[in-house]
Amino acid sequence: MDFKFTEEQEILKKSVRNFMDKECPREYVRELDEKEEFPFELYKKMAKLGWYGLPFPEEYGGSGCGPLDFIMVGEELCRFSYEIGAGYGVPIFNALTLLHHGSEEQKNRYIPKVVNGEMMWSIALTEPNAGSDVASLVTSAVPEGDGFVINGQKVFITGADVANIMTMAVRTDKDLPRHKGISMLLVDPKSPGIDIRVIKTLGRKIIHATELFLEDVRVPEGNLIGELNGGWEVLMSGLELERLFACAGYVGNAQTVVDDALDHAKQRVQFGRPIGTFQAIGHMLADMQTEVDAARLLTYRAAWMVEQGIPCIREVSMAKLFGSESLARLTNQGMQIMGGYGYSMEYDMQRYFRDARIITVSAGSSQMQRTIIARQMGLKVV
Repeated sequence: MDFKFTEEQEILKKSVRNFMDKECPREYVRELDEKEEFPFELYKKMAKLGWYGLPFPEEYGGSGCGPLDFIMVGEELCRFSYEIGAGYGVPIFNALTLLHHGSEEQKNRYIPKVVNGEMMWSIALTEPNAGSDVASLVTSAVPEGDGFVINGQKVFITGADVANIMTMAVRTDKDLPRHKGISMLLVDPKSPGIDIRVIKTLGRKIIHATELFLEDVRVPEGNLIGELNGGWEVLMSGLELERLFACAGYVGNAQTVVDDALDHAKQRVQFGRPIGTFQAIGHMLADMQTEVDAARLLTYRAAWMVEQGIPCIREVSMAKLFGSESLARLTNQGMQIMGGYGYSMEYDMQRYFRDARIITVSAGSSQMQRTIIARQMGLKVV
């Protein structure tokens, strides 16, 4: 197997790293976290470099890169914060959904705006009683006139407070089997009848989790993505690339966790020598780096399979499961190695720790990933 990047990929990887070191250093990320600010200007700069167009065809202003290129970019974007990569990725994934399922009018209206960095996006799926079991959603969209009227509630919706548009899963036929009565709609978050509230969370301060209350929200018929009651297929179609991008982000941030812990272990002197020379710490760091490399290999294997058109539901779930749990575990170990310094708000390890705690829950929980893997192995797990 050839694990080497092409010359073009190496150039792209280096350019992303250089940009992030200059425009999004750890000091800037720390400031965003402390002020709980969304980095609009940073994303505009990325758009000017053409990064938002990477996975899109040239006819929409994109460059048509493959999954491997896209995943590689995700790893670099998330070195100092997984949130930075998430803010970049969400508009792209939603626009890719339109590319595969949207009408020509929807594609021409929204995709170029994403490519140009003019549009921030949010996706509204989760409800108070519909988390891992998304098909239990009850937010309704009733046909009326030349559109729909939405009523319901969404919770833990990422970035709805800064979005220009949302992709929302709604129940359009309560009499059909629960997977069959769902539709996907484009919803303007500033529409009358929508109340958006920011949820205070332990971590993830840069891109807020929000709660949405929808009362008689009117959406035109042309905002339906795909077929009426065909939303489940629309929703499931883009999960592979989205989860792989998340996996790449876990790897990028996990590598920084190890690097920071290693630097501390080389410099921190106790009992007359650097703590990294003690076997207990040295072996811990060796195990940490091994986990990062294993997560990276799982991620790139799955990305290669997606690029080759090879079915890889199991492999993507393995990468998601291992990568998320590794990052959560590694941040805890990084805190242990850095001791009181890791617990101090002046250092980044505490932020990595806070931000990583949710990743074994979001984008498909660890329990759901294990269920998917087991089912792919032929087990009838419920």
